[in-house]
Amino acid sequence: MGRIAAPYGVKGWVKVLPLTAEPETLLAHAQWWVRPRGGSAPWRMHALESGRQHGATLLAQLAGLSDREAAAALTGADVGVARAALPATKENEYYWADLTGLAVVNRQGVALGEVREVAEFGAHPVLRVHAASGAERLIPFVDAIVDRVDLRAKRIDVDWQPDY
Repeated sequence: MGRIAAPYGVKGWVKVLPLTAEPETLLAHAQWWVRPRGGSAPWRMHALESGRQHGATLLAQLAGLSDREAAAALTGADVGVARAALPATKENEYYWADLTGLAVVNRQGVALGEVREVAEFGAHPVLRVHAASGAERLIPFVDAIVDRVDLRAKRIDVDWQPDY
């Protein structure tokens, strides 16, 4: 749902880059889960004591962070909320976390790899796809390229060639 960008002030507040279409919705969740960047450490729950929108970012005071040093230690950490706290998706709407791990196959049936990450690069989300060969592809997650997402089959069908 977001990433901690930096400490804010001297009382343990953090600046958060939201990774959601409606950033203010993150502030509606009383419990945030935080995981240091890299994904190897476990998620830890922090109560949201206070927060507000600040331009394109959010400012948040999390329980257990009492000074700038504690907040700085979380720079780069991922921010999430419990899945059960999220609303159900509508048709043709997906949580990025649900796309991670899906196989990507083109119209000719060629397996292009597996989604390792969905990233926002400004204009639209991009699938970071890793092939078994180690090659990496960046495929725009837009209607013109993505033909179908089948969460049950764990597959995304795309109009994309292996040599792109």
